[in-house]
Amino acid sequence: SSNEHRLNFWKSKELCLSYIQDALLQKQWKRAAEFLTSYIESLEKDFSTVFMGPSEMIWRIGTEILCSHSRSNIREFNSFIEQMKTLGVKRYLKVCLEHAFHLLCNGLIDEAYQNLSLAESWRFGEQTVLQDKEMKLIQAYRGLLDYYSWSNQKNILLEYGKDGLEDLSVEQEMRACFRKAAVNLKEIIKIPGVWDLFVKSYVDLLEFYGDHQEAREVLTDYAYNSKFPANPNAHVYFYQFLKRHGAPKKSLISALKILHDIVPSHELMIDFNTMLQKSKKRKRRRLGLEVIFAVLDYSGWKENVKAWSCLARQVKQIVISEKHLDWIKQQWNSRKDWWPAFHFSRYLAKRNWQEDKSLSYEKALVAGILLGKDCKYFKYVSHQGCKARVKRFRTLKKFVNKHSPAYLRISG
Repeated sequence: SSNEHRLNFWKSKELCLSYIQDALLQKQWKRAAEFLTSYIESLEKDFSTVFMGPSEMIWRIGTEILCSHSRSNIREFNSFIEQMKTLGVKRYLKVCLEHAFHLLCNGLIDEAYQNLSLAESWRFGEQTVLQDKEMKLIQAYRGLLDYYSWSNQKNILLEYGKDGLEDLSVEQEMRACFRKAAVNLKEIIKIPGVWDLFVKSYVDLLEFYGDHQEAREVLTDYAYNSKFPANPNAHVYFYQFLKRHGAPKKSLISALKILHDIVPSHELMIDFNTMLQKSKKRKRRRLGLEVIFAVLDYSGWKENVKAWSCLARQVKQIVISEKHLDWIKQQWNSRKDWWPAFHFSRYLAKRNWQEDKSLSYEKALVAGILLGKDCKYFKYVSHQGCKARVKRFRTLKKFVNKHSPAYLRISG
């Protein structure tokens, strides 16, 4: 019967699609291409009235195959993607954007720019309004390529400048690229979202031409506007801008404090800790201790000499002065159940000693203060150091033995 025929046809179509998915997962591109051909042929014979929305599926699967197949080339990809653009106006701009990405990945920058320019001029009734976000992305990426051209021209100008030459045509070209890039980049970063690359490029343009006030406003809005999603990079860019322009230490600390709250393991926390340790304010020095303890909670920092050196230096200063031992105690209370196994095992002591003597020294100092002279890590490292007749390890052992009362107060 007609209904049975349609049911069988639908089942075979779904089976074919599952074979394609299986081939994609196993990276069997030739097999996937063969099944996709069969799938497309089956769609041409499908006389059902139910809309299956196959065009996007073919676009996605076909693109994946052509990007990965060993025998595919840019000409075939271009031919395929042009056909995909005609399959549905609702996806036209998305396909154009993906086409531009593929061209860029293959180093075809001029072709990508041309593709984006053509897409920007596209109009199709109400669809033009409905695809407003996609259009803004098209314009933004074109602006990014204008920035790329500007950057190349800037490098040429700087190179000529070294030879004492002037080239007005290069400056004029730069100005033209600047105007085109600035217009499109400024538009996209008004929309709430994560626009790191666009923001950095726009700020670079503004800074080059001395518009530091607008650059600061852009970065401030990007970092602190509640409409934008939380983004650690936004605070990094703002901090770097402040540092470049010699902002007061108070502003730098404020920027890094927010970054610390979002990503306590960020690499800039070392700079933050150093800045806080040098402060005359007790509140800031206390925060510095909290920052460096938090950094070392993460496995990526376990063997970072600089981080351990920061902690060792501050802990040593507190112990010598016999002031603010409660700061150390507060940080240690929440860590004493898991830091010994995480950082101060005998196994780690052996490995650290073999691989990096400086690391083992800094860690042994911290271990001796936090866990006392009977700590496995401290005992092993100090013994090896004394055995090797390294003076600073003998000094380390004497220091920990001398300040053992501090350990008792910290441990409670």
